[in-house]
Amino acid sequence: MLEIIATCIDDAIKIEKNGGDRIELVSSLTEGGLTPSYGLIDEVMKRVSIPVNVMIRPHAKSFIYSDEDIKIMIEDIKIAKKLGANGVVLGILDSEGNIDEENLKTLLKYSDCLEVTFHRAIDESKNLIESVKILKKYPDVKRILTSGGKDNIQKNLDILEKTIENSENNPIILVGGGLTLNNVEHIIEYTKAKEVHFGTAVRKNSSPMGDIDEEKLKLLVKKVEKVSID
Repeated sequence: MLEIIATCIDDAIKIEKNGGDRIELVSSLTEGGLTPSYGLIDEVMKRVSIPVNVMIRPHAKSFIYSDEDIKIMIEDIKIAKKLGANGVVLGILDSEGNIDEENLKTLLKYSDCLEVTFHRAIDESKNLIESVKILKKYPDVKRILTSGGKDNIQKNLDILEKTIENSENNPIILVGGGLTLNNVEHIIEYTKAKEVHFGTAVRKNSSPMGDIDEEKLKLLVKKVEKVSID
C-alpha cells in the first residue's frame, strides 16, 4: 500500500493516474502539512476515486493543542466527513511528551466512520514503543505513521521492525519520513512494512514546493510492487 501526499488537485490526479493507492491531503507541506481548505477537499474528492485521508493539524507550532485548537480540529473533522473523505490524519501530545489521551478521545468521538491515522507526532513522543501500546487501546486508530523516532529512518530500522511485529497490524504501522527511491526496497524488506508513505521524495528536486514528478512516482510504484511480490 503506497500513500502519497497531495497538496493540490493536480497532485491528487497524478497520484491516482500513476499508481498511488491512497492520498494524504494537506496544505503547507513546507510546514510538515496542515489542514487543507474546504474547497480543496471538496474538489479532490470529486476528481479522484482512490481513498483520501485529510490532515487535521491547525498549526505547526507544536503537537500540543489548546481547547480552542481542539474545537477547530473537531470542526475540520466534521468537514472531512461531510465531504466524503476516507479518513483523517491527526496526532496530539501533552506537555510531557505523552499521547494526550483525553483530547484524543474527544477527537475520535467525531471521527466515527472515518479511518484515523495517528501521524508522526508519535516520533516526537517521549517513548515510541509505549506510545504505540497506548494507541492500541483505541480501535478507531487504524494506523500509525512513523519513521521509528526522532533519528534518521535508517537508524531506526530495528525499532520499526519491532514495532511492526508487535503491532500485529492493529494498528497498521505506516512507515514514512525519510523514505527515498533509493532506500525504500531495503526498508520494506528489513521491517516487513505493509504500507509506506511518501512526500517530497516524489516531487521535483525533492522539494516541498515542487510538483509531483510522474517519472519518480512510476518508478516508486514499480519498486514497491516488486519488493511486495518478492
